[in-house]
Amino acid sequence: MAPLIPSIFKERKYPFLLALFVLLICVSALILSNNRFLYPSEIDLTKSQSISSSSPVPTQSTALDPPNGRSPMKKKSPVVIVAGDEISSDLRVDWEICSRSQTDYIPCLDNVKAIKALRSRRHMEHRERYCPKPSPRCLVPLPMGYRTPVPWPRNRDMIWYDNVPHPKLVEYKKEQNWVRKSGEYLVFPGGGTQFKNGVKKYIEFVEETLPNINWGKHTRVVLDVGCGVASFGGYLLDENVVTMSFAPKDEHEAQIQFALERGIPATLSVIATQKLTFPDNVYDLIHCARCRVHWDADGGKPLLELNRILRPGGLFVWSATPVYRNDERDQNVWNAMVALTESICWKTVAKTVDSSGIGLVIYQKPVSNSCYEDRKENVPPLCDQAYRKNVSWYSPLESCLPKIEMIEQRESEWPLTWPERLNSRPPCLAIEPGADDIFYEDTKHWFALVSDVYLDGLSINWSSIRNVMDMNAGYGGFNAAMIDQPIWVMNVVPIHAPDTLPVIFDRGLIGIYHDWCESLNTYPRTYDLLHATYLFGNLTKRCDILDVVVEMDRILRPGGWILIHDEMDIINKLAPIFQSLHWDSTLYEGQFLVCKKNFWRPSFGGKRE
Repeated sequence: MAPLIPSIFKERKYPFLLALFVLLICVSALILSNNRFLYPSEIDLTKSQSISSSSPVPTQSTALDPPNGRSPMKKKSPVVIVAGDEISSDLRVDWEICSRSQTDYIPCLDNVKAIKALRSRRHMEHRERYCPKPSPRCLVPLPMGYRTPVPWPRNRDMIWYDNVPHPKLVEYKKEQNWVRKSGEYLVFPGGGTQFKNGVKKYIEFVEETLPNINWGKHTRVVLDVGCGVASFGGYLLDENVVTMSFAPKDEHEAQIQFALERGIPATLSVIATQKLTFPDNVYDLIHCARCRVHWDADGGKPLLELNRILRPGGLFVWSATPVYRNDERDQNVWNAMVALTESICWKTVAKTVDSSGIGLVIYQKPVSNSCYEDRKENVPPLCDQAYRKNVSWYSPLESCLPKIEMIEQRESEWPLTWPERLNSRPPCLAIEPGADDIFYEDTKHWFALVSDVYLDGLSINWSSIRNVMDMNAGYGGFNAAMIDQPIWVMNVVPIHAPDTLPVIFDRGLIGIYHDWCESLNTYPRTYDLLHATYLFGNLTKRCDILDVVVEMDRILRPGGWILIHDEMDIINKLAPIFQSLHWDSTLYEGQFLVCKKNFWRPSFGGKRE
């Protein structure tokens, strides 16, 4: 070799040397930085175009099969994060614990000072959000005797009493079979105020009343208003129906906490003075069984809010005493409801009473504006679309009717049946050039990432996971790719991100709007896994990343997981904070941070336990 090198110089083969030198540099760089995933990230797919969901596209939907023949990710040994290793760990946080009485602390709903300062509670203002400033940074304590939750599907019917130690509903609703205490467990027999023969029989009764409901095919996405312990939504899961159950944090102690501990999708919310955090025209069916909402109050604003979020042609199932009792009070409510539903062009499609004496009425929202235009009186008036906010976040209830997009401008009156709608082109997808390609590429990306990496390449014990939150859901691709797993996903679309939440609902999934600079409307310890893809870059420009981590700690269960896909500069900021919480942390491929929360809490005396 020694004589060969001088001969190369002598023969002036400089181009060969230059090429060899460049090749060596490239190979070295590849070896040193082999930490990038082979597929385009979600952020790469959306950088080229702003995603909008406001305009329909008049083209035929086509189903998309999960992509085949994709290249698997090269498996590498994970990097276990320890001080002084891959991640800078010079951060020290002296954590403090909240008071012993704050085991169920929800910062934006438990702001006593703000609630006391309210001038009125007439419209349930005291059940709405009032976030404290600055955000509290104490860690919520565990209830005495807290343990790993009962696994799904057993937890639908029974949970540990010590995890949600609230006996009030046991006594208050004992005659209605909402919940019973049995030894160490709380047991949910499937009863309810309107479920005299059990919730299963009630679900059958609803479909028998109107067979076009066709649970799990035509009707996929449901909202249950004033849900109690969410047995209606829990048993609809057997019908391939996903239900967003909601109720306020009120005297029905911990009903949403019970629901989430049972592994049933639920959120804390109230129809008061502000819009619900859902888009327009997204729910296939809305249900209310003695939900204690005065629909005609304040000029009918509560029912107008349901009209806003109900899909054109969608159904409202109302089971309450005014439907089937003839006393003066109930008849006054019924007459007011008749007048209100007629004024907003809802059609009564069924009204009946079952063998137990419980009745219901089913209304249908119109599919066009023709009825609105033919009304003798323009009351309520049509909304001025120019002044309507796209995202319902801290937006006041409206006293007007949003116009319905004309059918000929949409692909169809209704999404495809389930499960075809999951991976078909959503009717509300934007019409900008390339929107279809971005959606389908995003879907392929998530199928590949989930199958090749999330399920097989990370240390997450998926069998222990039921309640999942996608903190930056995009088109809901992560949820779609995980659809065969025994989990449910709360898809969160941040209010400063492109508004993709209507697309998520069109796919037959559920979600909410939220600002991660504030606390979420949920109880502590309600999610098994928090997933975040490229969330924190923009978030850190508006709020302190430490406050976001405190909120993640609040809503994640001990033994739960976080899965963060982000750039290394973000991971370098996050990992030391999670380490200071004593969470086990592992870095994969230089971009996937996986952490597992344990039972550690600071002690009340200031020393760590």
